[in-house]
Amino acid sequence: MLKTSAARLITRALITLALAGTALSSSPASAAVGFRWLSMPDGAATPVEVAVWYPTDAPAQPTPVGPLTETVALNAPVAGRHLPLVVMSHGNGGTATGHADTAEALAEAGFIVAALTHTGDNVNDHSRATDLGNRPRQLSLLITYMTTTWGDAIDPARVGAFGFSAGGYTVLAAAGGHADLARIGPHCAAHPDFFDCQLIMANVQGGVVPAAARLSERPADARIRAVVAAAPALGFAFTADGLKAVRVPVQLWRAEDDEILPHPFYAEAVRQALPQPPENHVVPHARHFDFLAPCSAILEKAAPRICESEDGFDRATFHQRFNRDVVAFFQKTL
Repeated sequence: MLKTSAARLITRALITLALAGTALSSSPASAAVGFRWLSMPDGAATPVEVAVWYPTDAPAQPTPVGPLTETVALNAPVAGRHLPLVVMSHGNGGTATGHADTAEALAEAGFIVAALTHTGDNVNDHSRATDLGNRPRQLSLLITYMTTTWGDAIDPARVGAFGFSAGGYTVLAAAGGHADLARIGPHCAAHPDFFDCQLIMANVQGGVVPAAARLSERPADARIRAVVAAAPALGFAFTADGLKAVRVPVQLWRAEDDEILPHPFYAEAVRQALPQPPENHVVPHARHFDFLAPCSAILEKAAPRICESEDGFDRATFHQRFNRDVVAFFQKTL
């Protein structure tokens, strides 16, 4: 668990986020959910916080998981062998628990789910908020860490990746996508009030990404067999040539009324550039943060910006469908 107090976590979340049919082997159809906090080594850098949800036979009980309360069995043994793995990448300024309900739904269906808190781009540390190369590197590191430390509990041939916002960019990049960062300048000149452009202006000297900081041609992580990208950031920077190496199935989500990454510059740009048509979902009346887990009462009071939805839009009801469709997609593709 994050070592900061719940109050400090919520306050920083308000500040940061407001800116911003294969059967599953050896697992029951609907299992209880185990949960663990792990610390993943990252070379000489600070270890990375990882949250893991998984099937278990142990009894579950209400347990604090970040700012939420989930019904899980803390540190319980894993039930099953050779289970598929889904790795999760959060949005700018987020945490490993931002999609806890989706992770729990996947674990109930027999998946092991590992979500990391990205170094330097999380609720407590914004020092690397524009370090786009670090995100896919850490996601690949997470796959290696989970497949080597969890033994035969994980089937390394069945790995999926889920990402939201900056995490949506991350999973596309890890799967072989290459963003053309030369597009950022013209995009931000035309849309200086957009969230991503304000973030760049605040974190990159002169608001221009220098050539030395541009992404190298990272090869696709061939272990990733399927991708879910919700409201992917930097969508406008992905051309057809930049996404030509993304050959895995993609489930793509767009909030119809996304106020942070508005249509048609992000999810729609990705949809048009992918070499194979994705399983495309447009959520009527949804805003950007509606892809985050439904807020607890405490978080709703402390961070209303990330919890507010349009009048008539029920985030909890939407997430029942969202989680069901994400689970079904990974069941079909892994």
